Amino acid sequence: MRVERIQLSHGGGGRLMHQLVRDYFVPSFHLQTLNDSAVVEGMPAGKIALTTDSYVISPYFFPGGDIGLLSVCGTVNDLSMAGARPLYLTTGFILEEGMPIEDLKKILASMKTVADEVGVKIVAGDTKVVEKGKGDGIYINTAGVGIVDEGIDLSPHRIRAGDKIILSGSIGNHGMAVMAERNGISFEPPILSDVRALSSLVRSMLATTGEIRVLRDPTRGGIATTLKEFATDSSKCMIIDEEALQVRPGVQGACDLLGLDPLYVANEGILIAVVAPQAADELVSVMKRTREGSETAVIGEVAEQPKLMVLLRTKIGGTRIIDMITGEQLPRIC
Repeated sequence: MRVERIQLSHGGGGRLMHQLVRDYFVPSFHLQTLNDSAVVEGMPAGKIALTTDSYVISPYFFPGGDIGLLSVCGTVNDLSMAGARPLYLTTGFILEEGMPIEDLKKILASMKTVADEVGVKIVAGDTKVVEKGKGDGIYINTAGVGIVDEGIDLSPHRIRAGDKIILSGSIGNHGMAVMAERNGISFEPPILSDVRALSSLVRSMLATTGEIRVLRDPTRGGIATTLKEFATDSSKCMIIDEEALQVRPGVQGACDLLGLDPLYVANEGILIAVVAPQAADELVSVMKRTREGSETAVIGEVAEQPKLMVLLRTKIGGTRIIDMITGEQLPRIC
């Protein structure tokens, strides 16, 4: 009998659960064994980077991506921001009773496609099923392992006055794409999420210069929150220029309509780098030649004073203090 939706018995440990794993998860991820743990061999030398993240985005399909793509890219990017080469992922799925099997297949296909593209292997996983009304269709947790090569040390504690602040793309695309979809708002051209893996871009950057102080992908809380974290951790001042920030017209229009500030809207496919001033021009040139970094620009610089502050030099010549957002501007966007 063909089963078209997730049932509670898919999580019961019996025949249906084994059929679900065998028919969909094993072929999607080329799993070799179904033991309690994955055993991997031949880990390269270097420091090991570990990370984990959970994804509860609603809706799970959104313009430009889906929760599966987001879950792989998010964990790959977390490893990459530490300077690591992502190698292995594990995944945990919380499935809601009634979720269409066809939706699950599309999500697994997205995960497989991007994992293959970035060269990371999904080696272990878990599934659970919750009752209808208690899961929003699907939640995913991914954990990742990567290797940090000798000599790479990225930390906000390395930030120095005079350093340049580099941003790899336009801001606010992911958060506003999800928000517009959730509220049934359409724009022409449509707003698409920027969700993508940044591992290839980071490898190019690290191969170009050893003077990158820190990397971070500004997800929840947007670039404002990331820069505030840098200022706090380094005891320096981050000064950025509004003129240098790129906000696509659709995103700006949506923000205006909904009363949001794009500085605080989530991104899933850009990064912020703080680099030594003498390395900035060459690094920007290299990044702009990549697909992921074609919109790269220097957006500001680091100053010694006033400490712990983020300042925005506005287009009209003023200065605005940027602080962390209080509360959640856009819930359930990752």
